[in-house]
Amino acid sequence: MARKTRVGVIFGGRSGEHEVSIASAKSVMAAMDKEKYEVVSIGITKEGRWIASGDAVKALESGDEGMSQPAALLGDPSRRGLMRLEDTERAVEATRMAELDVVFPILHGTYGEDGTVQGLLELAGVPYVGAGVTASALGMDKAVFKDVMQAHGMPMVDCVMSWRKEWEARPDELMDRVERRLGYPVFTKPANLGSSVGVSKCRNRVELASGLADAARYDRKLLVEVAVPAAREIEVSVLGNDDPIASVPGEIIPSREFYSYEAKYMDEGDDASDLLIPAPIPADTADRVRDLAVRAYRAIDCAGMARVDFLLSRETGELYLNELNTIPGFTAISMYPKLWEASGISYSELIDRLIELALERYGDRNRSETSYQPAIDSG
Repeated sequence: MARKTRVGVIFGGRSGEHEVSIASAKSVMAAMDKEKYEVVSIGITKEGRWIASGDAVKALESGDEGMSQPAALLGDPSRRGLMRLEDTERAVEATRMAELDVVFPILHGTYGEDGTVQGLLELAGVPYVGAGVTASALGMDKAVFKDVMQAHGMPMVDCVMSWRKEWEARPDELMDRVERRLGYPVFTKPANLGSSVGVSKCRNRVELASGLADAARYDRKLLVEVAVPAAREIEVSVLGNDDPIASVPGEIIPSREFYSYEAKYMDEGDDASDLLIPAPIPADTADRVRDLAVRAYRAIDCAGMARVDFLLSRETGELYLNELNTIPGFTAISMYPKLWEASGISYSELIDRLIELALERYGDRNRSETSYQPAIDSG
């Protein structure tokens, strides 16, 4: 009987999206085919401590790290696997806990979706699901992502980027600049975060000051964007490595004025946000959304998966690329898997495909030579 593929699922993390990450990971692990996969759950606490074995999910949710075992992944491909950490009288000893065939990082936000964990996995020589270091970093940093997309001719809303230190030292100067260039209403947000954490809609200077202060709680880089008039939120899922495909588009009908953290994760029952799949938009608009999503995906050399979000103005009909999420929400009711379900790929099949894509990408990367050899003269 063939050995099961051992999949390390990493979740939690040092991010404002810690709880969302746990919810996604629980859903993924529950849906994995236990006949095919041996799941190794790896939690990361809000302080950055890695824990595994036992029940890492309950350990994170309860705050009781004693329910699990301190662990680490070393950036050393000769020790490819998860290591158990033991405190001794003189040092911390690391012994092998489990060799991992592939890792599924479900870490939303900073220290997980931004290329940091991906860099560690590259050093460790372990295949992993999703985007590489560069694409992860670009997808996370909304300010740099905008620059790259504009260079590729993508339709983007106008914005002002600033630094937390500028806001703290010269708040009036920054707000004057925003008012001159953008006017109102605008959205303020941290440049490096997701799930609408720290996002505010501002209609005047008082709200702008409040929004910038809130965004500055979460990041050193701040972004202020023009609010698209009467915006519709259109999303599309992308899957693949070098030849990505796009799902049918969907539309979010937020339970609040915009798709805030509360509208995404807290409102329930009749007060919950609605997902319209497929989105009720003209066929040519749907085709353009899918085409732009794939182009954006390729522009940053994304891999595995991404959810690409757009804003469609009810007043002008203009379409704008908003952002690209390299590790989108992954519960069974999240938009990314639901769009694929509507496109003919079930939740469990989607997990299978992502693991296959991770192994394919790893194999392709390993074809590259790491030491110089003179080219062979074919003549």
